[in-house]
Amino acid sequence: MYGQFAVPRAGWADPGRAAAWWRLLVSRILTFCWVEVAKIRHDRTELYTRAIQPALWLVIFGETFSALHAIPSGGRPYLDFMAPGVIAQSALFVAIFYGIQIIWERDAGILTKLLATPTPAAALIAGKAFGASVRSLLQASVVVVLSALLGVHMPLNPLNYAVAIVVIVLGAAFFSTLSLTIAGIVLNRDRLMGIGQAITMPLFFASNALYPISVMPWWLQTLSTINPLRYEIDALRGLLIGTPSNLPEDFAVLVVACVLGITTSSRLLRRLTQ
Repeated sequence: MYGQFAVPRAGWADPGRAAAWWRLLVSRILTFCWVEVAKIRHDRTELYTRAIQPALWLVIFGETFSALHAIPSGGRPYLDFMAPGVIAQSALFVAIFYGIQIIWERDAGILTKLLATPTPAAALIAGKAFGASVRSLLQASVVVVLSALLGVHMPLNPLNYAVAIVVIVLGAAFFSTLSLTIAGIVLNRDRLMGIGQAITMPLFFASNALYPISVMPWWLQTLSTINPLRYEIDALRGLLIGTPSNLPEDFAVLVVACVLGITTSSRLLRRLTQ
């Protein structure tokens, strides 16, 4: 029964049993998150190679369009406008292929052993999701430093960066659970890789990363309203460069997306071992 997302119905009537379940859930989430983070210490190559693409977006695309003045940016330098979008993009690219790892664990027999333990499936998913978030934070920090070197004007208030960290964690957690959900559906690394590549750029271009929502055609504006990346970028833009944003709405969308992502991928997790 511990492998399910919820406590057995009878367990809610017993406060001690319910409290024990929550302690188990939290401890397992922290454990799995630490395992994912520890992997970075053994292989930092991925962090360096993944930093190349956002660097190219900033240095080539950002600098070029800054000179052209082709995209409205609310009176701010275009590079300032673009930087939060590239920060979110770098986190997205790390998280969206995270499902490949769980398929590898299935093939190696690790996943079957984990699911045989008294561990809630939600804890396994959430631990991996927030482990992906830590990787994404490291990636985003590289982009922040590069943005500062290129002259992007960012605040000195540490509170802004603390809240921005929460935003990146929520965004990366959702997109990693999206990847884990796809893994639970397709059950194959090659298919997952193909789907991940197919949806990454549409998610990016259907957000407000490179241009404001107002310049999009109506159908793309409609798509952007259901794209969590849009709300992540809106929050980062408000926190890091001071543009008007709706932080309560942005946080609400990201939190709901994370909960739905963890719930859905938890329910599909056992399909990987069947």
